[in-house]
Amino acid sequence: MNLPPYVMPVLRVVRSFYFLTGVGFLVWMLVFDANDLGKQADIYRKWQDLRGEKQYYLDNIEVVKKDRAELMSSPALLEKFAREKYLMKRPGEDVFVLVPATTE
Repeated sequence: MNLPPYVMPVLRVVRSFYFLTGVGFLVWMLVFDANDLGKQADIYRKWQDLRGEKQYYLDNIEVVKKDRAELMSSPALLEKFAREKYLMKRPGEDVFVLVPATTE
């Protein structure tokens, strides 16, 4: 079999122990390992989602701190908040909750 002259050096490199070991190692790390390429992609997507959630919660912390400071400054606001949000009432009072009708 007569091969072109440029094929022989390529075949010699491809058949070498170090090249085959390197290719085997790459295949193992990309496909068979516990932290393979697919798992790394999933971890990266989850990390992106968690970064977005972190920003959402940081923004909400600021709003809650502002509301808390406002509520703690005035007993009348605290009572109003408790009545509206948690349907609390004074003894002897009746609470009526009006729910708007939905039209479908």
